Amino acid sequence: MQNAQPKLLAAKELLAHAMAPVYRVINGLLVVTVFMVVGLWLSGNGTNAGAFDLARILVPDEARHVVWSNGFETLNQYKDAADVSAAHVADTEIAAVIYSKGKSTGHTGLVSAKQQTVALLMPSVAQLQVKSISHLSDRIPSSKLDPQALDSNLMGSIQNQRAVADFFEKKYSLDRAKIEEYVSNTILIAKEVNIDPVLLLAVISVESNFNPNTKSHAGAEGLMQVMTSVHKDKYALFGGTSEAAKPEVNIRVGAYILKYLIATAGSLRNGLKYYVGAANADDDGGYVEKVMAERNRLIGLCQNRSSNRLTLNGKDLRS
Repeated sequence: MQNAQPKLLAAKELLAHAMAPVYRVINGLLVVTVFMVVGLWLSGNGTNAGAFDLARILVPDEARHVVWSNGFETLNQYKDAADVSAAHVADTEIAAVIYSKGKSTGHTGLVSAKQQTVALLMPSVAQLQVKSISHLSDRIPSSKLDPQALDSNLMGSIQNQRAVADFFEKKYSLDRAKIEEYVSNTILIAKEVNIDPVLLLAVISVESNFNPNTKSHAGAEGLMQVMTSVHKDKYALFGGTSEAAKPEVNIRVGAYILKYLIATAGSLRNGLKYYVGAANADDDGGYVEKVMAERNRLIGLCQNRSSNRLTLNGKDLRS
């Protein structure tokens, strides 16, 4: 036994020496994997694909927001101080997340919407080269948003999109191609901003009657009647206020503002009240009820569509 012990120790040393490179490779792979997962998690931008999903499963989105707002972006807070001079809002946590923002190319949200294979009445709108506003909207914690403002996927069906387009075409005597363009743009942007397209369509209907050239005496412009002078910083993403009336720009800015106000105000109804500028007023002129009524009409229209109705080239085929 005494003679066997040195041999056993020598064998162990030899085995350890032989396995050392293997251990180093394994440890290196583990370190690289951890860094990749953490990197993907921190840079998560709504792609909903592959490794990003794994990173989100491991750690919630809200934790990433905390890291960016309280950690890394502290380095940029002095450089971006001018951008933080926005209007005071009730929820300071959301304001910190949104306005303590770094620089972004702004293209990821549109790519994200395309990667989800969104069905559109007019697919050509997805080919428009328009910067995304998702780098702002993604920073609004989803837990802060009223569930009523989230996408119920009613507009995921071409049949429902056609029914909604028919409704607005008849209601406002609109050109068919234009209404399909506006509906398709709204659905694509809703995916980008992560808000219910039915709600956006209801707001557009009440605000502008689907007339992109509408301008109020107060200075609100476009389909969603966004106050141009108040939101110059957001329009700067798209080339300035001269682009304010363009549907693909106006809906993006309006959708982001609406989502932000719903999260800030704590409910869909209060968010709509903020949107129309009646946050501190007792009476909003019936605005909230008008939007909710239009939203409910569209929901009913989609829900009542027969699931087994056959169509050919957009026309119903009846037996």
